[in-house]
Amino acid sequence: MKNDFYSDFDFELARPGEARSPHTRTPFQQDRDRIIYSSSFRRLQAKTQVFFSGEYDFYRTRLTHSLEVAQIGRSICTHLRAASDLLSDDFYVDPDLVEAVCLSHDIGHPPFGHAGEGTIHRLMRPYGGFEGNAQTLRIITETIYSGPEGREGMNPTRAFVDGVMKYKVLHGERLKNGEDPRNHFLYDEQAPYVTFIFGERPVPDGSAEFMNRFRSIECQIMDWADDTAYSLNDVVDGIASGLITAAKIEQWAGARALPADQARSIEAVLGAVREKSVNRVFSRKVGEYIRACRLVSDENFMSGVTNRYAYKLAVDPVIRDEATLYADLSRELVFWTPQIYQLEFKGDFLLRRIFEAFAQVYLGTEERHTPLLPADTERIVRRESDPGRRARLICDYLAGMTDVFAVRTYKRLYDPDFGSIGDLV
Repeated sequence: MKNDFYSDFDFELARPGEARSPHTRTPFQQDRDRIIYSSSFRRLQAKTQVFFSGEYDFYRTRLTHSLEVAQIGRSICTHLRAASDLLSDDFYVDPDLVEAVCLSHDIGHPPFGHAGEGTIHRLMRPYGGFEGNAQTLRIITETIYSGPEGREGMNPTRAFVDGVMKYKVLHGERLKNGEDPRNHFLYDEQAPYVTFIFGERPVPDGSAEFMNRFRSIECQIMDWADDTAYSLNDVVDGIASGLITAAKIEQWAGARALPADQARSIEAVLGAVREKSVNRVFSRKVGEYIRACRLVSDENFMSGVTNRYAYKLAVDPVIRDEATLYADLSRELVFWTPQIYQLEFKGDFLLRRIFEAFAQVYLGTEERHTPLLPADTERIVRRESDPGRRARLICDYLAGMTDVFAVRTYKRLYDPDFGSIGDLV
């Protein structure tokens, strides 16, 4: 059945001169499937969500988190289609497109979680910085396919590119405004994609605040699905790990003057811990967070061009406040602990030393010809003469590492008792 919510504008490809071959799948299904079959997506199984990947086999990784976000995103689409008077059977937010956006939202994130993202940003500050969402866009549009001759993107649809583009302000623009941004920016060389998603229409307000809040409906759904997944599931994993206990929750809540709604939310967590029903209670909350969504009309400079900007996602403020409360609980009782800080310190150390080795060989004032990178990556890097673009290619390799592969790479470079000819092949 035709879905009139979308038009040719939404289906247009980033490289329109390279048309896709005819297929029974929709363009958005093709976008989704290309993500699922990519190595960038597979690597998420060994990247940190909260606890280091491989340390335990129970806790969530970036991959399981992304799958949960995708399920929640699809369910929000189903709920909106059934509950909103603004939608109908032939006019609805496409769940395949939302699923593609949700599955992709973390593929640009590096090893060792957000701490690793901060480390690589500091290392790349002289070369335009590093940002996980910007790296996701780079993978999709520039590097998802690689080989001996170079790398290329998947030629995604405009709607898909726009859906993953949570932030739209450039790194250089934030620097011009006197900021030293740590996140929430695109790379300067990604400016053409901002032009592309708006169909070359001038943006009436180019401020960072506007650009980073102006999002398509699919991006808004992904963002709430992500908030839902981590605000609830980080609590579940924190309780399972023993870092969040009933006594710690009581102490944490007692130090705050919580409003009545939030006090009830804390009591719900305490009851679940005491009754050993955490998974059941928080699984039910996922459904509550989905049903808390509704669609409202919006008018802006893009709403007459595409329905993706003609609507906003509204979330029940009580539920949104509860999500923020649970995220704060996890951050302070799990992330702000010596156990996690020690692991983050280790990840920071490993990534800095690996980058230092690559920089010494490939970015030094006197280039060395010792090949430290895999053959295909080595050829791509050596072909590039500009230091900034060469650094970005090295960054691609470093950010693409899994936690375990980063540890092994460090050991091969610096541990005299580690490594063999077979390990280097």
